[in-house]
Amino acid sequence: MAGRIPAMPTFLAGEFAAGRRRALAPFSHGRWDAATRIRHAAEEELVDGAVLAAFGAEGAFEPEATRAELARFPRPVLVLAGEVDPGAPPRVLAEFAGLFPAGELVVQPRAGHTPWHDDADGFVAATARFLT
Repeated sequence: MAGRIPAMPTFLAGEFAAGRRRALAPFSHGRWDAATRIRHAAEEELVDGAVLAAFGAEGAFEPEATRAELARFPRPVLVLAGEVDPGAPPRVLAEFAGLFPAGELVVQPRAGHTPWHDDADGFVAATARFLT
């Protein structure tokens, strides 16, 4: 993990090689069919480099302060992971859910980084179970 953190601001600033980013795109989806490729291309057109850069801005990463605030959050929290998401894998999201006093992890089978697209019915079912 430590080796990736220094590279994060560069990636978020949009300086990650476009060819490499395109090559990795299929791995963020549960399936890479024609509909997913069309949707992904449309979403890429909406990417705002300034917004991405803000995520990696100076002072944006203060893990201890963030953990302390999350530990005080009193409400139930659903953390939904896509089973095949390389960017936010279930093992990492399990740790994230554990930061909340009432955090619950649900892993959506065969879903990637956009589980509502990969399996909308599964996403709705998991969300509805949590909300009821």
